[in-house]
Amino acid sequence: MKSTLRTSLTVAAVLFLAPALSTAKTVKVGLVLTFTGGAARFGQQIERGMNLYLKQHGDTFGGHDVEVIKRDSKRPGGDIAKNAVRDLITRDRVDLLTGFVFSPNAIASAPLVTQGKVPMVIMNAATAWIPNLSPYIARVSFTMWQAGMPMGDYAKRELACTTAASGYTDYPPGKDSVAAFKTGFEGAGGKVVDQIPMGGPREVPDFTPFFQRVKDARPDCFYVFVPAGNHAIAVVKAFADLGLAQAGIRLIGPGDINPDTTLQDMGDAAVGLTTIHHYSADYDTKANFDFVTAWKEAYGADTTPDFMGVAGWDGMAAIAHVIKTLDGNIEAEAAMDALRGWKFNSPRGPIEIDAETRDIVHDQHVHVVVRKGDRFGIDVVKTFKAVKDPCKALKMGKCGQ
Repeated sequence: MKSTLRTSLTVAAVLFLAPALSTAKTVKVGLVLTFTGGAARFGQQIERGMNLYLKQHGDTFGGHDVEVIKRDSKRPGGDIAKNAVRDLITRDRVDLLTGFVFSPNAIASAPLVTQGKVPMVIMNAATAWIPNLSPYIARVSFTMWQAGMPMGDYAKRELACTTAASGYTDYPPGKDSVAAFKTGFEGAGGKVVDQIPMGGPREVPDFTPFFQRVKDARPDCFYVFVPAGNHAIAVVKAFADLGLAQAGIRLIGPGDINPDTTLQDMGDAAVGLTTIHHYSADYDTKANFDFVTAWKEAYGADTTPDFMGVAGWDGMAAIAHVIKTLDGNIEAEAAMDALRGWKFNSPRGPIEIDAETRDIVHDQHVHVVVRKGDRFGIDVVKTFKAVKDPCKALKMGKCGQ
């Protein structure tokens, strides 16, 4: 199988070249990710996961060639991504679209996907209602509700929190996350006493005034959603600097606030942090061991995959399934039919695309950060099996449209 990678910077490269079959077709895949700026590490994680899958499983594409055409979305505002998608559809004539780190980029692109009838496989953007925006969108990553709502229930029933405050980055997935937490927490009998918007996703804000407000309110738990990366490091630092743990407040949230790629930079302040998420490089399974080992061999012993890296791997597996099933003849309706009910043994565990919602179904795990010798890791203390998106199941807000 031949796989070609073109970039928006006019750099061309041919990856993992192998002799093509005479009947092979070339399937063009448009990849929209943040390759530059403060969120470049997110795009790198996803692209590395994709390339690793291509390298190890090039024989799963039915003998067809894959040309991956890269575009840099740069920031989460949506305008650059939308223009990139327009070019990929009208000028490059791509057969599929994938990538999309930030929800606003996927949201802005959805109308073009519908108009152009080009299937989109989302590899990160986690606002629950995004697949509702187009019949040609499927997602292999996660939704904020899949972690937030179980975390709310867990905080009340098993962490003995009766009151909680929420802090969130003020854009669609942040709003989703705190709404999910409140639904689970108050449904279990708790009370959310404050809900605080804490800046946007582009720049890391000074969290001090927000965290001081929580310390003054003295809730039992403080649920936080911020984008993974520098935002997450700043959250743990502010929590420690202001002494919220000493004030009897427990820091909890989705796994975005302690991803594998930044966990070692958080230090002892992260120990005891409790999150719910679908992936950790620490998962003790053969599939994950093989994935992490291959990752380190490919990208360096000091590197590690996080939830975006595994989404790149899984997303490429989903695309391979579509290409093989359709024998390289990609058509939007047929692609969605191929993805509905698709199952895969991922490094995160078993996953499936819900046949009704076109969204991911996967296990969610309660993670507790612990010290493991000279490094930090997580212990899994509870698992919620085969979690569908609760937002759609409950028809909450835009999920019911």
